[in-house]
Amino acid sequence: MRASDADRDAVVSDLSEHFQAGRLTAAELDERTGRALTARTWGELTELASDLPALRPAAPPATPAAGRPQPPAGHTPPVMAAVLAGLAIAAVVLVHAVHGGWGLIWLLWPALLIARRVICH
Repeated sequence: MRASDADRDAVVSDLSEHFQAGRLTAAELDERTGRALTARTWGELTELASDLPALRPAAPPATPAAGRPQPPAGHTPPVMAAVLAGLAIAAVVLVHAVHGGWGLIWLLWPALLIARRVICH
């Protein structure tokens, strides 16, 4: 599975904590941090801390449903933000429809794209 920027940042943070605890030398931290920042997959990231104790309890294995990619463990979609974005879009459309001023209706497309990004990410 491909690693995200947030995954790489989490591994770098964990490596920093191990360095502060004295489990890694400065040279090891520099080398592993460089490898973490260029890692493309989860396998490459887990390899960097395989010889270090876990800082957090391991997440239970997820069972993917019908080929659809699953979000990382502990990630919940921002439902409240999506609801608020939808209400804001509806309010903008309603106000412009009532006042007959469709001049700013083009703002609906970027708002919809942002709302989709928030919901799907």
